[in-house]
Amino acid sequence: MCYLQILPFVVLGVGASSMKRREFISLLGGAAAAPMLAPLGALAQQSPPALIGFLQAGSAASTASYLDAFRDATRQLGYIEGRNIRFEYRFADGILDRLPGLAAELVQLNPNVIVSEALPANLAVQKATSTIPIVMGTGADPVAFGVVKSLAHPGGNITGLANFAEELASKQLDLMRELLPRLSRVGVLVNVTNPVHVLQWNETQAAAAKAAIALVPVEIDKPEQLEAAFATFVRERADILLVPPDVFFNAHRRQIAELAASAQLPAIYFNGMQAKDGGLMSYGPDLNENYRRAATYVDKILKGAKPADLPIERPTKIQLARADEVIE
Repeated sequence: MCYLQILPFVVLGVGASSMKRREFISLLGGAAAAPMLAPLGALAQQSPPALIGFLQAGSAASTASYLDAFRDATRQLGYIEGRNIRFEYRFADGILDRLPGLAAELVQLNPNVIVSEALPANLAVQKATSTIPIVMGTGADPVAFGVVKSLAHPGGNITGLANFAEELASKQLDLMRELLPRLSRVGVLVNVTNPVHVLQWNETQAAAAKAAIALVPVEIDKPEQLEAAFATFVRERADILLVPPDVFFNAHRRQIAELAASAQLPAIYFNGMQAKDGGLMSYGPDLNENYRRAATYVDKILKGAKPADLPIERPTKIQLARADEVIE
């Protein structure tokens, strides 16, 4: 923005010896330039909006409620999108092989902070940058998978929240037994490309052995394999289905819920959204709350805090969600 100042017209008479022609011209130029320099200087001092990158292993639809919770929290912290903060998103749509390339794209944009979800995304962005601050929106045990050194003192450029999903399998089986006291066979979907399923599967096996329950696992990593998986559960006479936490399963939660209904197979999930989409129930942390908390981490980092000094939080709230209600 610039300003044009209209100066009064001055006539220098022959007798105006008190002001030389050169001095007058200098005065005229200085008076006209002064109003122009002030606004330009003010604009130069305004900082550009902070850029927050999001690396989501799931899809835009499956993570919409998380991102809404994050944006709402940033507004409450005083950030206005387009004015002092802006967002850039990358979604892998449950196809984990895409994550390294998407992480590299975000790093090239040089954002102030990257928010990632879930463990596969956390691992991908960890490999992509050791300097840009990273806030985990959620993810399995970051210490066990080498993402950080410890929860209390993460070190490096990564902090945020973890869901410790691998620890919930035994409780999920307990809930199944409450629903079906004669439970004997449990179908389990397993995503062979997700590293967290190793620990999840180990705990599920241990809990099932203790309860004398047989497991019927089916390994998949593509949507077109889902129908065959449910045909296997029906053929093997599974009593109920366990759907572990996984970005692929979350991205296709409606199809999974429809197939389970067609097979007359009650199912328990990790994500409350899956219960809302037709599943029987879910048991897991409130991931919307995780993302609201992630916004406070981003705020602290933008104000000068170092990720290495911000302890990683565990979930403070575990939800039991049924198809028509939520119990906290």
